Amino acid sequence: MGCSHNCDSCQAGCGEPESLLVKPNNLSSIKKVIGVISGKGGVGKSLATSMLAVAMCRKGYHTAILDADITGPSIPKAFGVSGKLEGCEEGIFPKTSETGIDMVSINFVLDHTDDPVIYRGPIIAETVKQFWADVIWKDVDFMFVDMPPGTGDVPLTVFQSLPVDGIIVLTSPQDLVSMIVGKAVKMAKMMNIPIVGIIENYSYLVCPDCGKQIEVFGKSKLDAVAAEYGLPVLARLPLDPNLAAAVDRGDIEDVKLPEALHGAMRVLEDML
Repeated sequence: MGCSHNCDSCQAGCGEPESLLVKPNNLSSIKKVIGVISGKGGVGKSLATSMLAVAMCRKGYHTAILDADITGPSIPKAFGVSGKLEGCEEGIFPKTSETGIDMVSINFVLDHTDDPVIYRGPIIAETVKQFWADVIWKDVDFMFVDMPPGTGDVPLTVFQSLPVDGIIVLTSPQDLVSMIVGKAVKMAKMMNIPIVGIIENYSYLVCPDCGKQIEVFGKSKLDAVAAEYGLPVLARLPLDPNLAAAVDRGDIEDVKLPEALHGAMRVLEDML
């Protein structure tokens, strides 16, 4: 009661608050942890996470993905990676894609990929912590954390337990965009997590006949929303049927990525 949050002038002697950060595996080395978050589902967080990991990998960085969407994992499908996780006394080995992207997902633990994950919140949170602490993440430049929608258990666990260097807020052009961004941004600020910027997905569709950009979901409000919350716009990504087909085939690493990602890539490089 009446705490000014200034420990230097406080006489209560309660000291600094205990850190909730979870120590990574002793053999792990991770330079930057980037969370991909949104206030709602269906905006393409897993697709954006996959594309960012692939884009930075093509730039020569060792990238990794921690699939924190425990009840709705999508990362293994996008990369065409399957099988069970293996390990040794020192820890668990992540799965590795064809181009060298390390990843961990609950689907690598299940007997069948379509088995439902019927976990309560605390167990989901502990699973995310295990993916961080028990897995041997070797020489990773960028770890992207694909989070489930909303501001519930998993985002809270990631923000408290992992040394997150920044988050990328993903959104779409619909009218709900302001509320979506607001929830994610306010949560990040409450948790003192830096915000790298905002990416708008499904911004437009390029007509295959005339090349015109068609705003399928209406006029974008991204600039106004970004200005409202003081966020840099990292990219406007198109609605691309070829990308969707590549994800369905597990070939995300083989497709041409949107040029719009270059801005986000430059910002990420500047973080190293």
